[in-house]
Amino acid sequence: MPQAADILSDPEINQAYEDVRSDKSDTTWLVLKYASASSDNLKLAGTGTGAIAEMTESLADDEAAYAYVRIKLGNDEYSERVKFAFVVWAGPHVKVMRKAKMSFQSGQVKQVIRTYAVEVQTGDRRDLDGEAVTLKLRKAMGANCRFSSLLVGRGCVADFWCR
Repeated sequence: MPQAADILSDPEINQAYEDVRSDKSDTTWLVLKYASASSDNLKLAGTGTGAIAEMTESLADDEAAYAYVRIKLGNDEYSERVKFAFVVWAGPHVKVMRKAKMSFQSGQVKQVIRTYAVEVQTGDRRDLDGEAVTLKLRKAMGANCRFSSLLVGRGCVADFWCR
């Protein structure tokens, strides 16, 4: 198997990663795709300044890709935080061999995309819905009373803490 330095040799990848992480950049996401159907090398396929929905539009059902997304969370304007999600996308029509390689290669990608709160491995666009990813990030942050109205009366511990 190729080394991480080999499959991630595109110099634009690291710069895009730093842009997504930077508070000084408007870039909120990046997508890495394979250079071709038979290649293990990744290339920067796109970046953007919109929400996760914009990033999701760049993912095809027959493609394998990796994405990194910056999301602002907060219960109010005073508690806003920035969190990051790492997405491993294997569309529903991706070949079995590519999916198998991705299980190994995602570890190599994580040598470059190192800092994130949640990882979403999926081939279903519904898992990349803005609310679904935000909920995963909130759960990863710990206490979350914003969604208590969904839980109250269902025997959840949040009933006690979030009243």
